[in-house]
Amino acid sequence: MKLDIKSMLEKRSRKGRVPRLLLWYLRRLFHEDFVNCFLEKGYSGLEFCDKALDYIGVTLQVEGEIPDGGPYTFVSNHPLGGADGLALLSVIGKKGDVMLLANDFLTNLEGLRPMIVPVNKIGMQSRTLKQGIDNAYSGSTHILDFPAGQVSRRNHGVIADRRWSKTFLVKSIETHRDIVPIHFYGTNSRRFYRMGRIQQILKLKFPLGMIFLPDEIYRSQGKTYRMVIGRPIPWDSFDRNGDINRQVEQIKNITYSL
Repeated sequence: MKLDIKSMLEKRSRKGRVPRLLLWYLRRLFHEDFVNCFLEKGYSGLEFCDKALDYIGVTLQVEGEIPDGGPYTFVSNHPLGGADGLALLSVIGKKGDVMLLANDFLTNLEGLRPMIVPVNKIGMQSRTLKQGIDNAYSGSTHILDFPAGQVSRRNHGVIADRRWSKTFLVKSIETHRDIVPIHFYGTNSRRFYRMGRIQQILKLKFPLGMIFLPDEIYRSQGKTYRMVIGRPIPWDSFDRNGDINRQVEQIKNITYSL
């Protein structure tokens, strides 16, 4: 129940040593002391999400309601990369158990681990991770998915998700899950979007902005975010043999229209 930047870096370093300046910078960027003051309280699952939002000081304005029944597949845009995930887990979790498809790095946070279905956001999915996704969709727990896979980026002055993956729709049809769209309103700092632009210019495979996400969560202190919950879309209204990518784009458009 502790964030140890030094230990994490040493495990990934070939020489087992980390330059002092780099360690100092990353500790400040990840707000190690601030995070550990929360982690040491030992919260887990839904309580972890609720208490984390309180600790950060985030307020939610929720429009619409989480439907009864299910299990459902909840899909949302991904504008923040941290606070939005905590917020959605908190709101959905009050109506039933929910699992979030998220970066496997988050399984290092013991308190979040019970609510995470690990996904490799950078490289190829391992057989174990694929099986975990299949098991989650086949189960009786609600699924929360950010189909873009990465945080929204700015393009020509507009902040929006990039192309959505079709996995959530394919799996929802297979397992007869209705889909509930959610539009989460929020933006990150200008620096975050500049990092995304640099990544694009340099054609880097690694999502450069991801390094700054802990700082973006820290910067969300005292903010109020709005989320709009749409109506469930029946799984059998989709054509499994049709153009799946086109249908995914339709769901994305519905989400952004909320």
